[in-house]
Amino acid sequence: MAQGKLKVKTKVPQGVKSKKPNKNVTSLAKRINKPIQPKKSKMKSEQKMKKLLTKNLNKAIEEEVRSVAYSSNTKLNLSKAQKAVAQQNIEPT
Repeated sequence: MAQGKLKVKTKVPQGVKSKKPNKNVTSLAKRINKPIQPKKSKMKSEQKMKKLLTKNLNKAIEEEVRSVAYSSNTKLNLSKAQKAVAQQNIEPT
């Protein structure tokens, strides 16, 4: 109980030439001498560099903010506990 027509297979005209595979493949010979580096190692080194850079930037920014905060002579409204913590951080132990 087939429904619809059967597909008719077409043939290529005689005037059309078929492509022949090229036997002289030089690109494979070149690649043997130059292996491709894995991308993972490059990405890991980039991530490591970015992490180190952000770490150093954050450290520098934090030091700058702390120096501005300690050097300013403005009076801060701190609670007793906050004053005690600030006093403890200022004094070297």
